[in-house]
Amino acid sequence: MTPKYPNVTVQLSDEDGNAIAIMARVQRALKKAGATPEEISQYSMDSMSGDYDNLIRAQMKWVNIK
Repeated sequence: MTPKYPNVTVQLSDEDGNAIAIMARVQRALKKAGATPEEISQYSMDSMSGDYDNLIRAQMKWVNIK
């Protein structure tokens, strides 16, 4: 699966695994990459629409993670 922002990579390993911390890192990266407020809002809704596994899947839908 190619993420919506393939040029954005966010470090998840060796970082705080808290869902809020993960979302904040990705939101900052998306904003820096030029994502619109609407896209960031959609990312947030995707991330919060399920459990922790869904959160991780949402990250992979939007950005590259490592």
